[in-house]
Amino acid sequence: MSLKKSILTLLIGGLMSSAAGVALAQDAPKVLRMVPQSDLKILDPIWTTAFVTRNHGYNVYDTLFGVDINGKVSPQMVSDYNSSADGKTWTFTLREGLAFHDGKPVTSADVIQSIKRWAQRDALGQKMMMAMGSMDAKNDKTFVLTFKEPFGMVVEALAKPSANPPFIMPKAVADTPADQQISSTVGSGPYIFKTDEYRPGEKVVYIKNTKYVPRKEPASGTAGGKVVYVDRLEWVVLNDAQTQVNALTNGEVDMLEISPPDQYATLKANPKIELGKQVPSASFALHLNRMVPPFNNAKIAQAAFLAVNQEALLRAQMISKDLYKPNPSIYPLGSTYWSDKTSYFTGKPQFEKAKALLKEAGYKNEPIVLMYPSNFTSLNKLPPVMAALLKQAGFNVDMVSMDWPTLVARRAVKKPAAEGGWNAFITAWSVADNMNPMFFAPMTGNGEKGWFGWTTDEPLEKLKGEFLAASSEEQRKPIATAIQERVLDAAVYAPIGEWTLYSALRKDVVTGLVPSPVGVFWGLKKN
Repeated sequence: MSLKKSILTLLIGGLMSSAAGVALAQDAPKVLRMVPQSDLKILDPIWTTAFVTRNHGYNVYDTLFGVDINGKVSPQMVSDYNSSADGKTWTFTLREGLAFHDGKPVTSADVIQSIKRWAQRDALGQKMMMAMGSMDAKNDKTFVLTFKEPFGMVVEALAKPSANPPFIMPKAVADTPADQQISSTVGSGPYIFKTDEYRPGEKVVYIKNTKYVPRKEPASGTAGGKVVYVDRLEWVVLNDAQTQVNALTNGEVDMLEISPPDQYATLKANPKIELGKQVPSASFALHLNRMVPPFNNAKIAQAAFLAVNQEALLRAQMISKDLYKPNPSIYPLGSTYWSDKTSYFTGKPQFEKAKALLKEAGYKNEPIVLMYPSNFTSLNKLPPVMAALLKQAGFNVDMVSMDWPTLVARRAVKKPAAEGGWNAFITAWSVADNMNPMFFAPMTGNGEKGWFGWTTDEPLEKLKGEFLAASSEEQRKPIATAIQERVLDAAVYAPIGEWTLYSALRKDVVTGLVPSPVGVFWGLKKN
C-alpha cells in the first residue's frame, strides 16, 4: 500500500472513530448527581414531615393539584372539577395517561384511599374529614367528595405543597395504616425509585419515568409540566460541608440542594459555581414535647420561649448577614398574615422573666433533652446556642447528638426523655408551610392526633375552625393574628427567624432550576 493510501485509510478510520465516539457520547445516559439536604432513611412521605422525604415523595408520586411559585392552585392529576352551588358536592375527573410505575392505571379508588390515609396524619386533612360526608368513586376516572357542611379550602387542601402533601399512591399501598410506614415505593410520578440501588447513608437513585405524561403548562412550583430531562438522578449523601463543596468544585457532583451556610462566601466567589434561589425563603422554629414533663407545664414551656435570641441563633447558623432576618411572627415577612402582635414573645432573650416563670411553675431542674443533628449542615449550629440560652434562663440542658434521620425517628417517640423520648429540637420550614395557618403542620392543639410535640389546646383548634369558615381574606386576617398570639400563649412552638437558602450548581453544566415553594427536581438539565 502506498504512503498516500495509508494516510487516507488512517484519516478515514480516525473520522469514523470520532463519529462513533460522538454518537456514543450523545447516546450516553445523562446522569445528574446532587447532594440532598440530608440522608434519606424514611421513604413514607405521609408518615413523616421530614423535607428530604417530602422531596423524595415529589420525585415518585403525583398530586391532584399543584401550587405555583406565587401560591396559585392549579389542577395536576385532575383534568377538570366543579362544585355544587351550596359548596357541599365536589366532582373531580382524572386526566388521561395517568399510570403507576407498575403499569396499572390510576383510578378513583386509589385517589380516595390515598386521601383517607393522608387525612389521618395531616392537620388540614383531619379538618377536611370532619366536614366530610362521603367520598365515592363514580367510575374509574371520576370521584365525588360530599361534605356535610361547606369546607372552605377543598382544592387548597388537595394542593397542600408541604408537610404533608396528599400524594396519590396505589390503593393497596394506601391501605397501610397511617401510623405504619409503607413498604412499597410504586408511584405515578416523573421519577422511578431504584430500590435495588438504595443505600441509606450513601446513595439514592431515581430513573426517568419514560411513560409519565406531563401537563402542557410550564413548570412552576408543584404545578405545570413535570418534565424530566435526565435519565438518572442520583442523590449522593455527603454530610460534611467542606466535602460537599470539594465534590462540587471537582465535578464529582453537579449540584448541592442546599449550599452550606458556612461555605456561602467561598461558593459565591467561585466562577465555576452558580448559586440558584429556588425556594423564596425558609424559617427555623423551636419545638417542645408538650406531653411529658417538664414542658407539659405551659409556664415552663413559655420560659423556654423567653430564652430565644433570634439574632444570636441566626448569626451562628447562617454566619453572613445576607442570609438571615429575625422575625418574631409565625408568618413569613411580607406575607398576607404577617403581624407584629406576638404577645409576650419578642425574639429577644428575657432571662429574668424566664427564671421567674420557672420558679412560679415549680421547675425541679429536670434535664431537658435537646436533640442535636450534628451532621445536618443547615441546622447543626443552632442547638449548641439554644442550649446555652436555655441554661442562662435557668434550665438544666442535656444536648444529645445524633444524625438527622435518627432525630426524625426519635421525635415520634411519646415516652419521657429518660425512656428514649425527647424534650426539644429545632427544625426548618419553607414558606410553603407557614404562609397559611392551615398548612403549618406544627400548628396543632389536638393532642396526640397532632404533630410531634402533641400540644393540647382547644382555643387554638377553635380559631382554626373559624379561619376555615371565613369566606374572605378580610375575615381571615384578624383570625390569623389571633392564631399567632394563641400559638405563643399556648407555647406550641417558637419562631427563630428566617433564612435564605441557595442551591449550588456547576455553572453552565446544570440549568433549569424550577422556582418553587418547595424543592423539586424536574426541569433540571445537564449540559
